[in-house]
Amino acid sequence: MYIVVEGEDPGFDIFVNGQAMARNEDALERLAERLSVPPLLEFFSADRNSMALLIDQGAGNPEWSSHLPQPQWFPPEDGLRTIRALLDFLAMAPAALGSDTEFVARELHEYETVLRKTSQRGLKWHLAVSWR
Repeated sequence: MYIVVEGEDPGFDIFVNGQAMARNEDALERLAERLSVPPLLEFFSADRNSMALLIDQGAGNPEWSSHLPQPQWFPPEDGLRTIRALLDFLAMAPAALGSDTEFVARELHEYETVLRKTSQRGLKWHLAVSWR
C-alpha cells in the first residue's frame, strides 16, 4: 500500500513502506471501524499509471485500464484523521497487532509525514496497492 499525491512532482519524497500495513489490513480495517474513522482502503483509487504497473506485475487483465473511472483524490486531513486515530490506539495497546505492531506504527508515522506535507502544499492524495 502506497500513497499517490496528485500532480507530477509534489516537491517532496512520497515513499512509504506499507508492507506491514498490507499484512495487517483486515485488523486495521476492523480497528478503524471500532474507532469510528474511515478504514484506509476507503482512500483507495486507481489511475491508468497504477493499473499499468499492476498489469506489468501480472495482476489483472490489460483491458481493465480502458474502463477505469477517473481517479479519486482525497483531502489529506481525512487520511490524517484515520492515521492519527490508529497511532493513538496502538500507542495505548502496543500488543494489538502482535509482533507487527511496532512495524505498523512505524509505517503509519511515514504515512502521517507524507500526508502532512501534502496538506501543507494544498494537494490531494489517494492510496494505491502493489501486489509485488
